[in-house]
Amino acid sequence: MRNLDHVIVVDLGFGDAGKGTVVDHLCVRASRTRHPVRAVVRFNGGAQAAHNVVADDGRHHTFAQFGAGSFTPGVETFLSRFMLLDPLALAAEADHLAAIGVPDPLDRLTVDREALLITPFHAAANRAREAARGDARHGSCGMGVGETAAFALAHPATAPRAGDTREPGKLRRKLAAVHDALAADLGSLWPATDIPSLDDCLTAFRAFGRAVRLVDRSHLDGLLRAGPVVFEGAQGVLLDEWHGFHPYTTWSTTTFANAEALLAEATGDSARSATRLGVVRTYTPRHGPGPLVTEDSALTAALPDPHNGTGRWQGAFRVGHFDAVAHRYAVDVCGGVDALALTHVDAAGRVPLGICRAYRVDGVRVDALPVGRTRDLDRQSALTARLLRAVPDHLPDPTDPTDPADRRGFSGTARPADPTFHAVSPAAWPEVVEGALGAPVTLLSSGPRSGDKADRTVLLSSNK
Repeated sequence: MRNLDHVIVVDLGFGDAGKGTVVDHLCVRASRTRHPVRAVVRFNGGAQAAHNVVADDGRHHTFAQFGAGSFTPGVETFLSRFMLLDPLALAAEADHLAAIGVPDPLDRLTVDREALLITPFHAAANRAREAARGDARHGSCGMGVGETAAFALAHPATAPRAGDTREPGKLRRKLAAVHDALAADLGSLWPATDIPSLDDCLTAFRAFGRAVRLVDRSHLDGLLRAGPVVFEGAQGVLLDEWHGFHPYTTWSTTTFANAEALLAEATGDSARSATRLGVVRTYTPRHGPGPLVTEDSALTAALPDPHNGTGRWQGAFRVGHFDAVAHRYAVDVCGGVDALALTHVDAAGRVPLGICRAYRVDGVRVDALPVGRTRDLDRQSALTARLLRAVPDHLPDPTDPTDPADRRGFSGTARPADPTFHAVSPAAWPEVVEGALGAPVTLLSSGPRSGDKADRTVLLSSNK
């Protein structure tokens, strides 16, 4: 591994792989060295993130907008311009952090003036559209992130941004424009109640502007010079707005691209200057509808997640065996990773887990998914349709002499009565994942606390 100061943490699945616990551990571990982490930079998504972290002393927090390193004293959070901010949710999150012993969380927060603001009007429109889809829901979190991104694309001049909270007249005009445009667009679907008034929104957003420190793009350069920085991603690469399985995706770039754009701007160097760390579980989860080729209802029942259940808008939490095809696609979409963090290693000791190395679609074996180089949602929709017809294909594992050749798979599109996967022993998981995804596993996690982590290679280091 190269000795670099900065790490970018990205989920190589559908989310929920454990990015928050990895970020927390990187910050805890560095705090014991001469070069503690200076800040956690959020570079995509918004308040719909749910990064559950349990501190070693037992405190639990679901990090949404604050960086998941906030339990470590001195670690700041920088919300970059790629974030979509919900001031109301941020205030509630700050209150909870303060209540569990994180002193003055807002004093450790900086916000890029260009970051978009999510309003209650965006959230109301999001929920109204999702409810109208009925059984064809996309699995939205119902928090208005997609509506905010879509509105900004259609109306860039009137989309509220963090910097507007310091200009009351401008902010009022923009909030009114959002309300009126969305209400007109939704017509009879627009909810008549349970939406804060324009004046209440104005008051809350102005309070946000007074409570946080607003900065410009140059702020990151100072953070990078002051010490190691961890870039924390949200959602997963398989939900990426352009490379995910449309329409079951997020309105956000979930790859390393935004973080590397921020680094290039700050350093003036387009070359990569941080370690790309991809996070995967020993099994593949998905929250809500959409393709999950390796889904196993028995596995879902056997591996309940205390922090992930069925959500009103998001849908059910589903579990499948490790999907090497989908995770390899995520690695390819990202242009490669430098290292991997493997989480939920403890599950492999409780439940038999396997790996899916290939699919069968319409009778054809598929061991790799095509990576598009252009933004083409029609192509991604066609890929999604294929994945919804896919089933796991079991072929003899050349690395396992006990894998009999007579379990060579099947033809057709129907799921076999007893779908099988290449069985993986608990101790073999790091090497199996390394072989499947082509990068070293540098961190193993068996629980939500930093103390549940085992470092195989130290990523954050410094030669200064």
